Parts: sequence; structure tokens; C-alpha cells
Amino acid sequence: MERKCPECGGKIIGRADKKFCSDACRNSYNNSLNKDSKNLVRNINNRLRKNYRILEELNKEDKTKTTKSTLQRKGFSFEYFTSTYTTKSGSTYYYLYDQGYLPLDNNFYLLVKKDLK
Repeated sequence: MERKCPECGGKIIGRADKKFCSDACRNSYNNSLNKDSKNLVRNINNRLRKNYRILEELNKEDKTKTTKSTLQRKGFSFEYFTSTYTTKSGSTYYYLYDQGYLPLDNNFYLLVKKDLK
């Protein structure tokens, strides 16, 4: 029985458990499987990545304050975050992975970084 490459349909020569005719076909096949199939997912991930980079850039000391206008000027989108944490006193921190922010009075924001150790 002749085995065929699932990517290009070419003949597979070699080991009995070999699945692709070449590394190029294997890479191409796996890249197409792992590609974000929907623009929505790709756009949200890009937005989260941009927000994360902005917080990381502004929060060099693991805890600092900034203004809403500074965040907006850099292109920060407040509707995209990965998790929230509400304290016992009712304050809600918004996180992008380990970088977070807490809205304060007068359009100020406290930027924090979770210690993941």
C-alpha cells in the first residue's frame, strides 16, 4: 500500500510511521492547522498584545501611576483585558496576563505587576 502525504499528496518514502514526504510539507500542514481561522481571534490577540506592551513600557518599577490620557495617547483599549481581580474593599484590578491597572480618581490609573513566583 502506497502512503500519500496529507499536504501535497506525494509518495511517502522511509519509515513506516512517517506521515509527510518532507519537512516543508510537515511545516506547511501544521502551520495551516495552527493558523487563527477567524479574524476576530487574531484581532483580539493583537489588541491584547498591544495593551500588554503599553503597560509593560509604562510600568518599569512594577508599580506606578499614570493618567488615562497617557494610556489613550499610546493606543490603549480599556475594553480588552484577560482577567479581573476584586479586592475585599471592592476595588477592581484589570489584568493583561501579569500586567494590571486599577482606575483611581481624577482619571489616574495605578499600574501593577503580579508576582508570578
